[in-house]
Amino acid sequence: MSKKPQAEPIVIKKYANRRLYNTDTSSYVTLDDLCDMVKEGSDFIVYDAKSGDDLTRSVLTQIIFEQEGKAGQNLLPVNFLRNLIGFYDNSLKDFVPHYLESSMQTFMKNQEKMREVMGLGTLGATPLGSFNQVAAQMEEIGKQNMELFTKAFSMFTPFAADGSKKK
Repeated sequence: MSKKPQAEPIVIKKYANRRLYNTDTSSYVTLDDLCDMVKEGSDFIVYDAKSGDDLTRSVLTQIIFEQEGKAGQNLLPVNFLRNLIGFYDNSLKDFVPHYLESSMQTFMKNQEKMREVMGLGTLGATPLGSFNQVAAQMEEIGKQNMELFTKAFSMFTPFAADGSKKK
């Protein structure tokens, strides 16, 4: 699949027989094909062919489920999944998607730095950095994420910013 510039997301239709149809290429696709499209940076939206309902979120979740089921592909730690499930009935549930998206954006911005430190950059990259360098970089990213979370959380608890409680 070659990536072409997109003004609009590619429309994928999901039929009752669970088949997925790419309207851009006029062909049926699989979840693996959609996974490849995501990795290539292609934007798509999935609609139920009959009702027109947006199924994008559930299809992306299904792709993650299948990727997690493959040997050695576990990106989501069990405790993370448990915590995520716990947020569905939590008073902060509306905040969680924004926090996760922001954290992922921060992680992606730091990804190139991490690759350099870990020696995983482009061809001709320096040898694998020392464990201390990698640990320091990961610690810095963690600090940035924690700072972001603390700032965002302080919007919900007015006394969190200065650490005091007034009664």
